[in-house]
Amino acid sequence: MVNILAGATSSGTLSIVYIVGMFALLYFIIFLPERKRKKKFQSMLSEIAVNDEVVSKGGIIGKIVNIQDDYIILQTGPNNAKIKLNKNGIAVVNKKSDASEVEVKEVKEVK
Repeated sequence: MVNILAGATSSGTLSIVYIVGMFALLYFIIFLPERKRKKKFQSMLSEIAVNDEVVSKGGIIGKIVNIQDDYIILQTGPNNAKIKLNKNGIAVVNKKSDASEVEVKEVKEVK
C-alpha cells in the first residue's frame, strides 16, 4: 500500500513540473519578444522629429509638421492636407536628413 501512494505522489509532482515547464516555455515564446517589441516601439516614438517621414498603421504616408504630447500633425497628399494622428498609430518612421533633401532639390532644379 505504501508503494501505491509513493507512485501517486511522484506522478503528481511530475505533472506539476510539466505545467511549470509549459508556463516557462509560454513566457519565453510569447512574453519576452512582446516586451522587446514594446521597448523598440517606445524608443522609435521618443526619437521622432519634425520633417520625418511616417507611415501610419492605416497606410497613410506623410511628413511630420508638428509634434504634440500624444499626437502628431502629418502633412500628406498633393494638396498638403494636414492630419492629426495619435502617436500610437505610427507604424514606421523614415528619418530624413537635411542633406538628402538639399540634394533632391538641387537635382530637381538642374532638370
